[in-house]
Amino acid sequence: MAREINLVPDIKEEMIKTLKLRNFIFFLCIVVASASVALTAIVGLIMFGQQAAIDGKKTTIDTLSTKLNSYSDLSDFLTIKDQLGNISTLTSDKKVLSRTFNILSTLLPTGPDTITVSELSVNLSADQPTFSFDAQANAGTEPLYDYRVLDAFKKSMQYMRYDYGSYVDEKGNAIPAYCIIEKGSDGAMFRDEKNDIYAYWDVNGEGCLPKDEDGKTVSISNYAGDITSYDGRTVVQIWRTPQVAKWYHEQPVENQPNMTKDGVITGVPHFESKCIHYSINTQPNGALELDDSDNECKLVPSGSEGIKTPDTSNGRGASDELVLRFSAVIYLNPEVYKFNNTHMMAIPPSGRRNVTDSYVQIQAMFGERAADCDDNDTACKTNGDN
Repeated sequence: MAREINLVPDIKEEMIKTLKLRNFIFFLCIVVASASVALTAIVGLIMFGQQAAIDGKKTTIDTLSTKLNSYSDLSDFLTIKDQLGNISTLTSDKKVLSRTFNILSTLLPTGPDTITVSELSVNLSADQPTFSFDAQANAGTEPLYDYRVLDAFKKSMQYMRYDYGSYVDEKGNAIPAYCIIEKGSDGAMFRDEKNDIYAYWDVNGEGCLPKDEDGKTVSISNYAGDITSYDGRTVVQIWRTPQVAKWYHEQPVENQPNMTKDGVITGVPHFESKCIHYSINTQPNGALELDDSDNECKLVPSGSEGIKTPDTSNGRGASDELVLRFSAVIYLNPEVYKFNNTHMMAIPPSGRRNVTDSYVQIQAMFGERAADCDDNDTACKTNGDN
């Protein structure tokens, strides 16, 4: 049986193990140092490249800055650029002062009872627009109770409405506002013998006809509206007042205008209101009646409380008639003046129509202030009903 004899002392074995460990650690240090040197070189290259890129961009910026600052109209350009950036904000805040006359003509009564304005001030700067005016009320016919005219004027505030929206083609695509002609040369809206309101769609204007999926302009012959002419131009007549007799069918008719009893209109260019929800009622005799009473857009939000008359007194009109002078402040809905609310129309209590909206008729709303009462004019000096 063979026997092994360990001739290496224990201390020699420990030394050999220590040398191997030393060599291994030394090898790891060389590897780590090499990796560190390589990483440092890579980082240095990256930093050098970044600095070179930064220097190149800085040189380009300096060159462009010098060139830009040499532009003589730079300040004007920056002003225009700033204004262009604010167009959307400016548009949303823009107000249309010219609507004042349409609104005022709806507020003032017509017929035997009249109210004539002698001085008017409109404030659009506040959150809620206001009319401030001096006027005179005249009953016109017996019994001559001018206070009744003023009282009816104040109570009618709760029934005043307004309407706005957009004209659309037969597929429901909005027609640009500049393509719509709503008023004639006298400033009055177009109406037929039934007092229904319509407008003209000027199809000749640039961008006034929509495009198909291929980007080609759609032919005017594709539309179901009434093609006619106005002022030498080819136009499509679009009804703002729904034409129930022509559009309503118990069952929808293909390729024909259709209007449901809930007021949904398809297949014909028409007006889409943002305020009025139309419906069709059937009368006992079978006749169809258009109901547009569902209008929540109040011209004077607080109704009769929206008009204040702090001062009243008697006076003598231009024809020496006895009238009631008064001052008034009316608080209006801010929506009626917003530029983005297109095709605005004021609606009086008596129905969906503009009482006075032509330039000629506007003149009748204004008149000279009534004269003060003479000291010996007993009828005028009294504050009771005349």
